[in-house]
Amino acid sequence: MNRDTFDRAADLERAIAAATGTHQVAVVLGSGFGAFREITEGTVIPYSDLPGMPLPAAVGHTGEMVSTSVGGKPTLLFSGRAHAYEGHPIDQVVMAVRAAVLNGCRSIVLTNAAGGCGAGQSPGDLVLITDHLNLAGLNPLVGPNDDRLGPRFPDMSEVYSLRMRTIARQVAAELDLPVSDGVYAWFLGPMYETPAEVRMASALGAHLVGMSTVPEAIAAHHMGAEVLAISLVTNLAAGISPTPLSSDEVMATAAATSARFVPFLGQVLARI
Repeated sequence: MNRDTFDRAADLERAIAAATGTHQVAVVLGSGFGAFREITEGTVIPYSDLPGMPLPAAVGHTGEMVSTSVGGKPTLLFSGRAHAYEGHPIDQVVMAVRAAVLNGCRSIVLTNAAGGCGAGQSPGDLVLITDHLNLAGLNPLVGPNDDRLGPRFPDMSEVYSLRMRTIARQVAAELDLPVSDGVYAWFLGPMYETPAEVRMASALGAHLVGMSTVPEAIAAHHMGAEVLAISLVTNLAAGISPTPLSSDEVMATAAATSARFVPFLGQVLARI
């Protein structure tokens, strides 16, 4: 972690606060969750207008921040994220969530599209992340620690909030929406995982494989925020899927299932 990480996150937070005020909840919309942005109104700021905010390049990541209100709580919506595989330094990958926590967001909701490698999973399933495996070889906490962000050796026993997962399960039950729990394995990408890598992740206890979320969860948890992470299974992982993997499949599954997860996410945000 660079010594100026806090200062750059604080600069970004000041720009957010000057334009939109402070907030209580922040949401990162990953691949497959862009439909939630389409129904959200508020003050919109392109990432390009925010100092130090990395610009995403992945399909479906629009690269804009929305200041809105959900359930009466001021909420920051980050439509799209930067990925380490795009060449962004790891400190930049987590800059949005760090700035959000500095802005007052004590609840961080992370969403993503993931490959499923758990028993019985199908494209379109929603999974609440209970834990993760960091298999990318990167960590936003590496380097000298800045105590203004968090402790040198943060406990990682509950990165993903049990309280928030309980709320999400209650909402899902009320909507008659099946959800499961799972462990997410973070690979660097940008290539999809090989069948051997998927078998390794599965043997280590993973139910999902993907290319994001874990560094943001680590950074937010380091700063004392509660984290909820939700994966949309958009494809079965390599070696399980009978067909080659493609980003087209990810977006097609997301489009076909958005009618189900948009109201789910909205009600979860209203209650946390």
